[in-house]
Amino acid sequence: MGYEDIYNGWKADPEGFWMEAAKGIDWVKPPSKALFADKAPFYEWFNDAEVNTCFNAVDRHVNAGHGDRVAIIYDSPITGAKSETTFGELLDQVARLGGALQARGVGKGDRVIIYMPMVPEALVAMLACARIGAIHSVVFGGFAANELATRIDDATPKAIIAGSCGVEPGRVVAYKPLLDGAIELAIHKPDFCVILQRDMETASLREGYDFEWNAFQADAPLAECVAVKGNDPVYVLYTSGTTGQPKGVIRPTAGHLVALNWTMKNVYDIEPGEVFWAASDVGWVVGHSYICYAPLIQGSTTIVFEGKPVGTPDAGTFWRVIEEHNVKALFTAPTAFRAIKRVDPKGELLKNYDLSCMKTLFLAGERADPDTIHWAEDHLGIPVIDHWWQTETGWAIAANPMGIEHLPVKVGSPSVAMPGYDVQILDDAGHQLPAGELGAIVVKLPLPPGTLPTLWNADDRYLSSYLSAFDGFYETGDAGYVDEDGYLYIMARTDDVINVAGHRLSTGGMEEVLAGHPDVAECAVIGVADKLKGQVPLGFLCLNSGAGRDAADVVAECVRLMREKIGPVAAFKLAVVVDRLPKTRSGKILRGTMVSIADGKTYKMPATIDDPVILDEIAEALSQLGYPG
Repeated sequence: MGYEDIYNGWKADPEGFWMEAAKGIDWVKPPSKALFADKAPFYEWFNDAEVNTCFNAVDRHVNAGHGDRVAIIYDSPITGAKSETTFGELLDQVARLGGALQARGVGKGDRVIIYMPMVPEALVAMLACARIGAIHSVVFGGFAANELATRIDDATPKAIIAGSCGVEPGRVVAYKPLLDGAIELAIHKPDFCVILQRDMETASLREGYDFEWNAFQADAPLAECVAVKGNDPVYVLYTSGTTGQPKGVIRPTAGHLVALNWTMKNVYDIEPGEVFWAASDVGWVVGHSYICYAPLIQGSTTIVFEGKPVGTPDAGTFWRVIEEHNVKALFTAPTAFRAIKRVDPKGELLKNYDLSCMKTLFLAGERADPDTIHWAEDHLGIPVIDHWWQTETGWAIAANPMGIEHLPVKVGSPSVAMPGYDVQILDDAGHQLPAGELGAIVVKLPLPPGTLPTLWNADDRYLSSYLSAFDGFYETGDAGYVDEDGYLYIMARTDDVINVAGHRLSTGGMEEVLAGHPDVAECAVIGVADKLKGQVPLGFLCLNSGAGRDAADVVAECVRLMREKIGPVAAFKLAVVVDRLPKTRSGKILRGTMVSIADGKTYKMPATIDDPVILDEIAEALSQLGYPG
């Protein structure tokens, strides 16, 4: 069956579709039905089932005779460490840590915060919590103390599992002082902490409160899997909120298992035993879904990579990992490929590696500009698949389902809606827009299994954040359009659609034009306040290494290019060349913060910013254009 048959089959019988998908999971008590709508609009899935996530990710593969299959490959070009963990070894590790947590009083429904670097023990900690029915909340390692404190107060964890440090190119980030500072700031105090000591920076431990990772588990019994209800959370993951108070996205156990298991073959075309690499961090949703859970639930091999696309040691590190570990599919953010392209624009380093094992590149996390996609296609010679989803959904809203049917790729589009998602484009009044017209991207309720049913202890905020703008729909916060073939185009966050003299224009469309300039490695467009036109676009350009061009010439050429491609209506006359763009640690460009700087508004330093110094550089560049800075 092709994509259209499967999608239409879901639409005709969603209950039957998801009950069939549920057969891929090993249940303690199977669900009697898929959808539970009695608390609508708080929809839930497989509520009356009983199941354990860790059993499905680990035990069942060992029981099926696959204990010697590699579950986790660890590769750290920063430290030089490498290791492989089989499913059999993983079972022993998660059962032992789970038993140690139980012995210290952690049980079903208790929360555990995990504050770890990219090491295999981070996955062990997540799975150990799932094994005993505890709810984990992973906080990106190295997050500032006050940000960690807000999450401690919201999740009220019984325990925190942390690393002594993380490593970045050229520096070690001590986690323990940040953790101690957060606990001091927080109103809620965890009962104890477990610290994984790393050679690069050993932390001082408080006797009786902080326990060293190995000693903590030394005499612990092996924990059995604890069955939980289908709608019990497996984790809470915090995403930034507009009020400054983070939003705790809940991931329900049963829907999470069913949806992620379905995606591994149908979206990513991965079979059990094959190697899948999501080059992200466990602190983000991609790390939860596609480093830890989905590959292991399916029985495939996952990679934990502690490095960067460039500088560890060079722009060929991704190619080395793919060749060395026989990676079939890579999933990463477009920003990683833009970084590689900027340092090695001609792809010279690719010639040093045999990448014949790699069949597909998947991009997500931000808009994949056509120039980056074409560069990757030209140099890798494989399908480059943009797909789109959110922390809130946990898996793809729109994708090219490579395991069902390789649909024609339309560069600039994440392709088509996946089963479970009825995606529509609405105007501000809630009317459906025709093909090709820019509007708010929404999803008709109910959302499919694996997506958020609400926010942690914040039902009202869930309603106001996602369900209040359009009755009966989930508001994605993204703007875009659907073409005549049903392909979706994500053009900007709703906030990034700018109004130039009454014309609604997408900053994403302008960025596509700028990225097409041969000397531009990366770019961003923001809308800044203008007394005459309301808003005008302003571009930031990062040039390729060795471009050797005068910045003023490139800016002039980009202005001409914008006039040719979009027209005078864009009113694009302002651009500035900068060395780098301000980003979150997950690679998203901080456009909203840049707008605040340009408009002279006060702003809160984003907790997830990769390097705060960049904002000073942006302010200086803006001041040269006459903006407040």
